[in-house]
Amino acid sequence: MKSGFNHITVLLDEAVEALDVRADGRYLDGTFGRGGHSRLILQGLGPEGRLLGFDKDPLAIATGQALAAEDGRFVIVQRSFAELADEVAARGMAGQVDGILLDLGVSSPQLDDAERGFSFMNDGPLDMRMDPTRGVSAAQFIATAPVEEIARVFKEYGEERFAKRMARAVVERRETQPFERTGDLAEVLKVANPAWEKGKNPATRAFQGLRIHVNNELGDLEAGLDAALAALKVGGRLVVISFHSLEDRIVKLFMRKLAKGEADNLPRNLPVRFEAFEPFIRIHGKAQFASEAELKANPRSRSAVMRVAEKLR
Repeated sequence: MKSGFNHITVLLDEAVEALDVRADGRYLDGTFGRGGHSRLILQGLGPEGRLLGFDKDPLAIATGQALAAEDGRFVIVQRSFAELADEVAARGMAGQVDGILLDLGVSSPQLDDAERGFSFMNDGPLDMRMDPTRGVSAAQFIATAPVEEIARVFKEYGEERFAKRMARAVVERRETQPFERTGDLAEVLKVANPAWEKGKNPATRAFQGLRIHVNNELGDLEAGLDAALAALKVGGRLVVISFHSLEDRIVKLFMRKLAKGEADNLPRNLPVRFEAFEPFIRIHGKAQFASEAELKANPRSRSAVMRVAEKLR
């Protein structure tokens, strides 16, 4: 795997400002990436401040370890942020974290490195795993999954309306030759897609669905949000940047539900105590998007949505 790929951190200043960094605070960067957010957080910390980073990608971990060697206030672990509860508990930080940042999705170095197999734009091994040492690769899934399961992944995670047709084409082709390269799969999906969207590769949605499935991205997000709320102290901030509608929908519903309190989940007309109406979090402002200047500098920021909440109890 190569490491010479640039990464522009999306909503850098806005996300760190939303964390409201205190000099002596404890913070978590749940998706370290190439460390843009972490470095800016460290600038706001004093000698007693601490920052814990998470990432599954081995190249991100290597970058994080180099940063940790330079700055003793920072530690990085190779784990999904979905597992942050165990890590936080082991470090005696449960319920004591001042802020947590989750910058979701795939990073530019992962997309641009053909050897990672994330993109149909650059032909490479059909892998797509953020941690290539764990789990089932995209090639393995495509080679063994029933047509119904492949169609479900394309439709549910990729929001591809021709999921069944494209899944059938994949299964028919694999009978004579297995899929090993991204370019090969993209070509089969392209031919099977009867209605191309203007300005979008016809394999885009199916590739998104595969990547989300292979990395359990939505399951990790749901688990990570619950773990983040438990790890935060009262007054702590949760900042989440998502890059597609499925992620943002999960984040939005999670925050809305907790902002309404327990009574929101009870049957109508059921007598409840006043405390049941007390919210768990306060949502800070509206969803925030990349500025015009950022969009010009980094077109990949166009789909970014940032939401911020503060823990109340």
